[in-house]
Amino acid sequence: FQLGVMNIFRFLADLFHLLAIAILCQKIWKTRSCEGISGRSQMLFALVFTTRYLDLFTNFVSLYNTAMKLFFLGSSFGVCYLMWFKFKATYDRNNDIFRMEFLAIPAFLLALVLNHEFSFMEVMWTFSIYLESVAIMPQLFMLTKTGNAETITAHYLFALGLYRALYIVNWIYRYYTENFFDIIAVIAGIVQTVLYADFFYLYVTRVINARKNFEMPA
Repeated sequence: FQLGVMNIFRFLADLFHLLAIAILCQKIWKTRSCEGISGRSQMLFALVFTTRYLDLFTNFVSLYNTAMKLFFLGSSFGVCYLMWFKFKATYDRNNDIFRMEFLAIPAFLLALVLNHEFSFMEVMWTFSIYLESVAIMPQLFMLTKTGNAETITAHYLFALGLYRALYIVNWIYRYYTENFFDIIAVIAGIVQTVLYADFFYLYVTRVINARKNFEMPA
């Protein structure tokens, strides 16, 4: 996409994605703690961006596109470094136990079978799309296991969910304006948004209840 002709839904989706990562990084750095964050989900996201942006230095689309690729790669590996090395003492390994291979292996096998073109770059791109749709599962499983989530972690997940939901709108917009439809990206986006659906409800009700409690007179 060229920035000048990018549709508003794609742009907003990217903004919410940036916001989600900014919230996560700010939370870890300010509190100097990884409490409540799944290191396994963050490793999966790092794998997602690595396999998706293999064309970083061979396929130039725009300065915006390249800058976003570099940011997502750098931030994903940066978060992994903070969690697994710098603040590893605060990382809750006991509750972050979702098996990553149960997500990565099926996603890879599916990419080998269902893709637009059977080539290395295309299979890797497809794998990243499939994997991203389920990469948040270790984080959601961790929240279910612990039974609670810090407000800042909830904000991170909500922004990340909005990013994926807006991408679905982006694909619909492109279908009507450009007659372009990518069935793989759309289905993967729907799967990921469905995974967030229950969390969306809990997040909104929690925010509403917190606001009501705050506004109630003593």
